[in-house]
Amino acid sequence: MASNRIRKLTRKTGMQPGSLVFTGKQKSEEVRVHLTRYNSEKLEEKEFLGLNGMPRPGGEFTVSWIDIKALHDPAVIEASGKMFGIHPLVLEDILNTNQRPKIEYSENQLFIVLKMLSWNEKEHLIEAEQISLILGENYVITYQENYDDIFDALRERLRKMKGQIRHLGADYLAYCLMDTIVDYYYIILERIGNHIEEYEEALLNAPKQEILRAIYILKRENLVLRKSVWPLREVVSKMERSESPLVRNSTLPFVRDLQDHTTIVIETVESYMEMISNLIELYLSIGNNRLNEVMKILTIISTIFIPLTFLAGVYGMNFRHMPELEWRWGYFAVLGIMAVTAGVMVWFFRRKKWL
Repeated sequence: MASNRIRKLTRKTGMQPGSLVFTGKQKSEEVRVHLTRYNSEKLEEKEFLGLNGMPRPGGEFTVSWIDIKALHDPAVIEASGKMFGIHPLVLEDILNTNQRPKIEYSENQLFIVLKMLSWNEKEHLIEAEQISLILGENYVITYQENYDDIFDALRERLRKMKGQIRHLGADYLAYCLMDTIVDYYYIILERIGNHIEEYEEALLNAPKQEILRAIYILKRENLVLRKSVWPLREVVSKMERSESPLVRNSTLPFVRDLQDHTTIVIETVESYMEMISNLIELYLSIGNNRLNEVMKILTIISTIFIPLTFLAGVYGMNFRHMPELEWRWGYFAVLGIMAVTAGVMVWFFRRKKWL
């Protein structure tokens, strides 16, 4: 996976800063743009192929949300930059889907990069998608890698006027988008937590090599989540401390609440990391205990046979003058001594609770 990311980044080798090269998965379909404009009384939604015919923000609508789906056509991204005055370096970061979560301010815009994570139930893997967000005075632009409408629940809130989203500005919409992404992290945390409990129970019942492999995969996916969440705390913290007029004072309490959610996610990720490491140690401990049990049994068996081997060695020397060799019951007597010796040793080991 890491090598794939490196190969994608090599496409930009030797190019000047601001060169628009998409580093994600190429698609053949046209870039779709979903426009949502609203105020406290009216909402309008439209779909476009590219940016042709899309109206400018403003007018009777308080907020415009321009959702650009799929980034494989740099020409559309460049056109959006010209339409909204976005810096070329920001456009370059939007097309570079290997960005870490971050926040940057300009004179009249706020640029945020986030990671949208989803859980692949079939392969037990985390799938990541980069979401870039531009906040302006009365508009929000989102750039998504894929066509899936991950903000469908938020659109329903806008349509049904749930909460106060239709009465507040673009900064509150940006907060809602970020909050939606963080909510998906809780779903992944739930999946990881369920698998930790499942693997712990499996280890205690019957530790197998396949379980250890599954634990290592789970640890890797938890690291993916950690890599996405840790920078997010810094993003939300900078947004909360910002004095930019784009983030109104009325929105700051919601941003602080989002910071609390991010902190909870980070703490949970760290605790899961420790629990997964404990699972690995548990597997190794169980393996060592099983090996010790086997070695203990083999040692006891060897100890029991030491005096028996001694007796067999003494009467196997074949000296001519050994009176008991001529005794009629000598063979049975030696076998009896061996049996009694072994029985006494087994009794002694059981009394000491070594068996």
